[in-house]
This record gives sequence, C-alpha cells and structure tokens, in this order.
Amino acid sequence: MEFKMAAPMKICRACFSSSRKFLFGPRISAVGTRNFASKDTAPQSEDETHFGFENVSKAEKTERVHQVFSNVADSYDTMNDAMSLGIHRLWKDYFMQAMLKPTPGTRLLDVAGGTGDIAFRFLDYINHLKQDPEFTEEWPDEIRWSGLETGEDAIQRGDGDPEGAGQTVPVEQHVTVCDINEDMLRVGKKRAKQRGIQSGISWVCGNAEELPIADDSMDAYTIAFGIRNVTNVDQALDEAYRVLKPGGRFLCLEFSEVQNSLLRMAYDRYSFDVIPVLGDVIAGDWKSYKYLVESIRQFPNQKEFSAMIEDAGFSLVRHENLSLGIAAIHSGFKL
Repeated sequence: MEFKMAAPMKICRACFSSSRKFLFGPRISAVGTRNFASKDTAPQSEDETHFGFENVSKAEKTERVHQVFSNVADSYDTMNDAMSLGIHRLWKDYFMQAMLKPTPGTRLLDVAGGTGDIAFRFLDYINHLKQDPEFTEEWPDEIRWSGLETGEDAIQRGDGDPEGAGQTVPVEQHVTVCDINEDMLRVGKKRAKQRGIQSGISWVCGNAEELPIADDSMDAYTIAFGIRNVTNVDQALDEAYRVLKPGGRFLCLEFSEVQNSLLRMAYDRYSFDVIPVLGDVIAGDWKSYKYLVESIRQFPNQKEFSAMIEDAGFSLVRHENLSLGIAAIHSGFKL
C-alpha cells in the first residue's frame, strides 16, 4: 500500500517571522552529552520501572500515571499553554501540517490523545485541504527550522464503544482517539461537542500496550506527549507496528534531550522550579506536574528512542528536534 501525503497547510509567514528567534533560537548542531538533572534510579528488576525519579512496580506505575491524568484532565490544556508559553501549539501544528500531511481517506489512530488536540488538527487539515486543494506552499523557514536536526536513517479489534464526533468530512477519512484515561476522553468529547463535531472521529478507552484495534487497519499512528507515560514502551511500539497497514507511518511527538548546554540549564531550572508551582496555582496539583517534569528526564534521548523504534520493526526511522531538542518528532514506516 502506498501512503500518500498531501502538501502542508499554508501558514502566514508574517505571523511567525518576528517571533522566530524568541521561540526557536538559531540553528545548532545536535551535539553534546546527556546532562539532565535526574537521579540514579535504575530499576532493580524486570518488574520495576520509573515513576519520575522513583522506582516502582510496573503495576504501580500504571495506576499512578492513570491518577495523574485524572487529576490534571480538566486543566490539562490550560497548563500546556502556561508551561510552554503556547509553543506546544506550534509543535503540534508542525507535527500535523508538515510531518503527517494526511490526505482524504486517511485512517488515523491517535493514542494518548484524549483531549483531542491532534485529532481536531487532523480533521481541520482535511477540511481545509478539501476546500482549497492548493495547499502546496511549504512551511516558511522561520517555522520549518524550529531547531531541526535529522536523526540516523532517515478498526477496532474489540467491540469498544466509540462515540461519534467529527467535522463535516466524508466518511472515508476517520480518526480514532484511544486513551487509557476516561477523564481525558471526557474532556475531549466535551471539546468536540463545543466545536460542533459530529462525525469522523471515534473515542475508545484502551491501553497503548494492548490496543483494541485490528491488525493492519490504520494508515497512520500518532502519539503526542504520551509515550513517556507508558509503562512498557517496547510493547506500545510493537502495538503501533501491528495496527498499521503496510506502508503506514508512525509519528511520535515527545519531550526530549535539549541540545544546547545553556538552554538546558535554563530549561532545567524552569522545569523543576516553575512548572510544579504553575501546576499548584492553576491545577491545584503540585505532585502531578513534578512527576511530569521528572518523567521527561527519565525518557530515552533521541538516538536511544530511535533505536527502540527500529527494534519494533519500523523502517526509515528518523527524528527532528524542535526548539533545540526540548521536543522531538520521531518518524518510522511499516514497510
């Protein structure tokens, strides 16, 4: 199967040119060693894993992560804006418009996407593409740059209970949002209703490590800021490979290793000293955001995670750094 890609959405150059340096800084080569503030908490057995800087059983991590996202669900989007100064919106726009570039008829599985951020962008992109087939302008350099560095090399299986929502789009394209947390899905469904979305999207409660999705059924698999919270990342990658059609694409947007040493020091200070306080003020939850910060430091760096994606069977694996590695997009194909 050939997975066709549309051209990216038109973006107003003037909207971003003045803020390019503030948001992204100059292009810098991806070099340097891993110096994140983290604790030496290597799991002592196969049944242990990380929960932030703690060692816990895998079962306990699953339960505690579930509780974290139940706690933050209602304030999740507000906190994302506060923590990233809104930059996460640009990252997600680039993720959809310049990386995935779906075409009409694409069947997308968005995992850990309960609040709908990626799903809504998918539907919006398809809508705009159908209304204006002249979506051929590349992203301007000011946005496309984003501190990018390329890495090496470059429905349902069960019954489920998907509830419809979706833009006014033809039936053939569809996004299935799968999230393990019911509270996050509740927020996403509410947002879909507020947007007037009535078809083209399904909401499924399921675990990334055991997806309720049929083999070889999806054109694309996306996961944004969710993979580091999975207990068994290898299993989640195996599941992503299983549900994709031959030729299907895996795309992951995740916080990663900052490449610039000065930015890394400032970012660590902001992360550990400011973000938990914001969580306390905005969401009334200091501990959950402390975990989220620590979980970023414990996640494999760009090259390590790329190797894990390759081990799952994906081909043409590569990554692109955003904002000097604060986040990274990982890509691979099932060939």
